[in-house]
Amino acid sequence: MKRRTNMDNAKPIRHILLLSGGKDSTALSVYMKNNHPEINMEYVFCDTHKELPETYEFLNKVESYLGKPIVRLSSKRGERGFDHWLAVYRNYLPSPQVRWCTRKLKIEPFEVYIGDDSVRLYIAIRGDENRQGYISTKPNITPVYPFKDAKISKRDVFKILEESGIGMPNYYSWRTRSGCYFCFFQRRIEWVGLLKNHPDLFEKAKGYEKPELDYTWSQREGLDELSKPQRIQQIIEQDAKRMAQETARNQHSTLVEIFSGQFDIDRDNQDGCLVCNL
Repeated sequence: MKRRTNMDNAKPIRHILLLSGGKDSTALSVYMKNNHPEINMEYVFCDTHKELPETYEFLNKVESYLGKPIVRLSSKRGERGFDHWLAVYRNYLPSPQVRWCTRKLKIEPFEVYIGDDSVRLYIAIRGDENRQGYISTKPNITPVYPFKDAKISKRDVFKILEESGIGMPNYYSWRTRSGCYFCFFQRRIEWVGLLKNHPDLFEKAKGYEKPELDYTWSQREGLDELSKPQRIQQIIEQDAKRMAQETARNQHSTLVEIFSGQFDIDRDNQDGCLVCNL
C-alpha cells in the first residue's frame, strides 16, 4: 500500500481576481476568461454597502458575461459596516493619511475569506503603468500581473471592454474611479457630479461631516460650501479649463477616453487606494 504524504493532503492553489467595479479589473476578468479558460478563477468583490448604484449594475453585467457568480464579500457583519468602524475611530473620517476604510472594509474581509489557503491573486496593473496593486503581507498570497506580462496598455483595456460588449461603467461619465460614493480621493468636479446624479447620496455624505472639527471629505472645504451655486460654477469652469489642457496634450486619444475622463484616472490612482479602484 502506498503511504500517504503531506502532499496528498495539500489543498489546491486558489486563483482569485479582485473586482473593484472599475475598468481595469473588469477587463482583466474578460481577458482571463477568454485567454485562460483552464484556470478555475474566483471573482471577488468586497462590498462596503456604500457603493454607487452604477457599480452594482455594472457588476451584474460583468457577472452575466463571465457566466459564474461574483463572490460578494460583505463588511457588514451585524453592525460592523462603515458606520460601525466610524464610531470605533471616534467619528474621524478616513483620509489619504488614515485609510482605515480600505483596511476594515476591503482588505480584512478578503483576508478572512481566503484564510491560510495558498492564493494566486490576479492584479489588473497594466503594462503601461508603474505602480503596485494590493499586496498583502500574508505569505500565502502570490501576486500575478497578467496585463504587465502581456504588455496590455490602457488603450487595450478599452478595446477589451468594447469587444466584450460590457463597455465602460456608467459612472465614468462624471467620475474617474470606482469605490464608495463618498471616496475622499474624488476631485471636486466629481463631488459636483455626485450632487447632480445622486443628490440623496451627496446629502448622506454631507451628513458625515463635522466642519467645526475639520472632519470633511474634501480637504479644506466642506460639502455644504462646495454645493453652493457660485462655488459649483467655479468648479465647473476650472474643470473645463483643465479638460481643454488635457485634450490639447492628448490629441490622439479616442473619443471614449476623452468623454469618460480617463486622463486623470491613472494619475489619481497613483495616490488612491488601489484595492478599491483598479
